[in-house]
Amino acid sequence: MPLALLALAISAFGIGTAEFVMMGLLPDVADDLGTSVPTAGYLVSAYAIGVVLGAPLLTAVGSRVPRKRMLLLLMALFTVGNLASALAPGFGWLLAGRFLAGLPHGAFFGVGAVVAARLVAEGRQARAVATMFLGLTVANIVGVPAATLLGQHLGWRATFLVVAAIGLCSMAALARLVPRAPADAHQGLGRELRALGNRQVLLGLLTAVFGFAGVFAVYSYLSAMTTEVMGFGESSVTPVLALFGIGMTLGALAAGPLTDRALRPTLYGSLSALAVVLVVFPFAVHVKWAALVMVVLLGGIGFMTTTPLQMLVMNKAKDAPTLASASNHSAFNLANAGGAWLGGAAIAAGWGWTSPALVGAGLTVAGLAVAATAGVLDRGRPGESRVVAGTGASTTPKSHADVC
Repeated sequence: MPLALLALAISAFGIGTAEFVMMGLLPDVADDLGTSVPTAGYLVSAYAIGVVLGAPLLTAVGSRVPRKRMLLLLMALFTVGNLASALAPGFGWLLAGRFLAGLPHGAFFGVGAVVAARLVAEGRQARAVATMFLGLTVANIVGVPAATLLGQHLGWRATFLVVAAIGLCSMAALARLVPRAPADAHQGLGRELRALGNRQVLLGLLTAVFGFAGVFAVYSYLSAMTTEVMGFGESSVTPVLALFGIGMTLGALAAGPLTDRALRPTLYGSLSALAVVLVVFPFAVHVKWAALVMVVLLGGIGFMTTTPLQMLVMNKAKDAPTLASASNHSAFNLANAGGAWLGGAAIAAGWGWTSPALVGAGLTVAGLAVAATAGVLDRGRPGESRVVAGTGASTTPKSHADVC
């Protein structure tokens, strides 16, 4: 795998840390800024809204910008957003900083996935994309717990200063390791929009919204389940969340080669397995060792869905995959918000702390139904185009300088 993938993974590590660390810092932020924890929770939503809006908008605006330069600009915006969060004088300014930090998230992963796929030979594209996503999963094992601990001891502002520093390191790595792109290797906005309108791309995005919502219906309330249902103390919340991150990493490692070998079967299999895990979850979590196993499985199988979904929309968008790739991350964040809302509604209705798992199972089955429908509609059509050097042809790029 090219060293350029390391630069993308470092960037993904910083973005993943910034996205998830706020959940652990909400009490500290609320206390420091004189607001309630539920109100501070809007800081999580502000970041997610930034991702949903920024992914298609920034990708569209930068459709003719060379991809290496676009990655650097997006990471610069991410760094500024986190620096603004660290220096925010009040809650409103912090809310704006979180929104600003979220804007480049989806566009970066969208552009980065296309770059990663085009850095390697045909048949290894999914592994390359999964390698980039490893930075996101490792952030949940190392970055988020460490950043939360730092924030609890030195103040939440120190956390965002460190994340901004990671952003600067990421920019240096991108500038040094990612090869330049020729000026004529990029498609215009019109072509990107036409590719996004492809029926298979739209069905892939809809699959992501429903299928991945099942994961976040549970993950959003995993901290409460740890103490209220599993029987662990508050000190065990961070290790349990780290187990979820370990599962995510294992899922990413498995998803790459499986997706390269058989994309749709990997997608069908991971969604089916996720539905089973979510159905079993409410019954298993009352036994401590079984609960820990289920947390790892939820993270692993849940994250196995992301690589085939990413590759599906990129392949179906053919020679203009960047906007579709970025929009996939808007779909994932809609899944995050929708899953969390529906899971919370189930708890508020008095169905119990584990009820989000059954809600999530229903959402995942809906996602599987959409994926299966897309597969049936796609039968008899020409084989999927591989994402290669900007032409839509299924050939291997001659050099790294031709592909970004």
